[in-house]
Parts: sequence; C-alpha cells; structure tokens
Amino acid sequence: MNPRLTRLQPYPFERLRALLDGVRPSDAHTPINLSIGEPKHATPALIRDALTQSLDGLALYPPTAGMAELRETIAQWIAGRYGTTLDPATQVLPINGSREALFAFAQTVVDDTRPGAKVVMPNPFYQIYEGATLLAGAQPLFLNTTAANGFRMAFASLDAGSWQGVQLVYVCSPANPSGTVMTMEDWRTLFELADAHGFVIASDECYSELYYDESQPPLGGLQAARMLGRARLDRLVVFSSLSKRSNAPGLRSGFVAGDADILRKFLLYRTYHGSAMSPPVQRASIAAWRDEAHVRENRRQYAEKYRAVLPRLRPPLQGTMPEGGFYLWIPTPIDDAEFTRELYREYNVLVLPGSVLARDAHGENPGKNHVRVALVAPLAECIEAVERMGRFAKKLQRGA
Repeated sequence: MNPRLTRLQPYPFERLRALLDGVRPSDAHTPINLSIGEPKHATPALIRDALTQSLDGLALYPPTAGMAELRETIAQWIAGRYGTTLDPATQVLPINGSREALFAFAQTVVDDTRPGAKVVMPNPFYQIYEGATLLAGAQPLFLNTTAANGFRMAFASLDAGSWQGVQLVYVCSPANPSGTVMTMEDWRTLFELADAHGFVIASDECYSELYYDESQPPLGGLQAARMLGRARLDRLVVFSSLSKRSNAPGLRSGFVAGDADILRKFLLYRTYHGSAMSPPVQRASIAAWRDEAHVRENRRQYAEKYRAVLPRLRPPLQGTMPEGGFYLWIPTPIDDAEFTRELYREYNVLVLPGSVLARDAHGENPGKNHVRVALVAPLAECIEAVERMGRFAKKLQRGA
C-alpha cells in the first residue's frame, strides 16, 4: 500500500461523527443540519431538462478535453464575468467538480524528486488541499487566517527561506469558512512571489457567484491577472464549479482555466486518470453557464437568509455578513467541540466545529473556538436554528 496514505487525517465530517458518538439529541426539537456546505435550493429546470434531453450521449465515449461547445461556452462566461479573453482550446478544461480537480492538480504540479517540496495553503482550509499535498509527496505549509489579520493569507509573513521549495499555493476566494475575498493587493503580492520563486497558483473560486452586492462581484484570479498586465496568466490556474452557483452538486461539473502550458500537462494527466465528463452532463453544463437568471435568484435566497438570521444572533454569539459564500463563521463562548456537542444534545442543531477545519500551526489552531454554520437549509429552518443557538449560548452565559 502507498505509505503516504497513513499521513491522511480523518475528514472533518468523520471527526464530527466521532465527536457526536453516543450523544442523543433532544426529542423536543426537530433536527436541523447546518454542518455541511451542500446546497439545498432546487436545481433549475433548465439544467435538468438539458440533462434528460441529452441521454443519447450515454452511448458515446467522451473526450477528456470535453466538447468544444462547452469550452467555448465557459470561455464566453469568463469573458462576461471577468473581462478576460481566453483560448477555449488551450486555456479552458471541463472538470468533474472542483474537488476532483483540486486534488489531481497537485499530482500534476508537484515534483517530489526535488527535496523539500512544499505546498502553501490557508488555515482553516478545504481538506482536499492537504490530502493532495501529502499524497503528492510534499509538505503542507499553513498560513493562519484569523480575525487579527482580517481572515487573509498573510503571504508577507513568510520570509524568503520559507518560500524556498514551495511549488504550489492554494488560495480560496471567497474563502471557506470566512467568506473573505482576496483584494488586488493580495493578488499583486502573490503574483510577485510566484514570479520570484516559480510556484504555481491554484485559485479555488467555487463560491465566486455567491455574493450579495450585485454591483461588486468578487474579484477573481483571472480578472486580477488581466488588470495587472499578466495576459499570459503565467503560473495561474483557476477552479470553478456549478455546484454552489447553480445548486447542482450532484452534476459534478466545473472548469479549470488559466496558464495554457500547465493545462496541457494537466490534460495529459487527466487522460490517464480517466476524468472525462459524460456528454449529458456537458450539455446540462452548457445550459447552466449560459443562464444568469437562476444564479441571481440563488443569491437572492441566500441574501434573504442572512438578512433574517444576522439580527437574531445575540451576544455572546456574533456574526457578520461575509463577502461571499453561504457560511457564518461564529466565535464560540466555550470550546468549539463542546459547543457543537452540547448544542446538538440540547437543541438538535448540527454545526461544524471550526477546529476540525484547521491544523495546529504557528502556535495555534485558527479554527478553535469557532463554528461554521452553513445556511443551506430552508429559510425557516435557518431562522429556527439560529434562535436555538441563541438560547443555548445565553444558557451558557448564565451558567458562567
């Protein structure tokens, strides 16, 4: 067996199950699960219809590079969203959801024959970054994102020696779990470091279309590169997905776009990896990327939830409107694992303890004493869950 498998840590939801083992939730309350970031809004009819009307495609072997029409549609969407013109044949590649591609990308990029290979990532983070790094034979290097630094990756906090050996940097914008969006200065700093040290940037932008100021969509990596005069998109690959944008996590559809030289090698890897997208899914994806009305409606529903729940967060709990995504990242008055367990026991509300989303690094676990609340349930359930959390927190406050 591959000995690197032993370095993988349990997935956050496995750790949550272990935390709750033996805990009986209160029968006085109906269960509400806000622990997992799985969209619950209805998948639009236009996507379902395109899928079912394309079932004849099941009789075909799909090319790994995807249909030219899908690549062209994605390139058109990118041009409209980010003002960046790409060559659909060389700078766009369909993927089976961003999770699969974010993992496989490290296997393509990391050269484990070079000693001291490192991959930089945010902390807290999407655990795929860490697993991909370890199985590629590299060492994770965590940049803690906390309230003290505005939940941003402080790239300048690493000295030149620490950057030696870095081959890949994962960034996530809007961030999971804080919802923070990278600024132009963040991108400028990161690009300058990539030029100086030769690493590749993997920009996870799966939450890019969940934002709540229609006049200010989040800045993306492709857009930042264009605005900074980096037309070749050197060392940059962006990952996006229909899962959150279009409420279609089961479709397993997204794209990577950016540096043509890197994507050519990534396509070679994926040809052997067996990652071709089925033709019906490609047709459904074309329909999804061509329509923005359902995306605006999706944002409207999430914005309605934030407007409803944020005023109901009472001290000692507090939360703010994120720049993007569908999470609340809430500090807890007690240990986050204990808060999660007892909230579940007493009020039958399930959230995710922040410490399972992070690692101990630089003297702290930056997820500790936080919980992540995914506002994916129906509006009434989100309101009820936050009100129960408030009652629970006040009970803790009185006890203290």
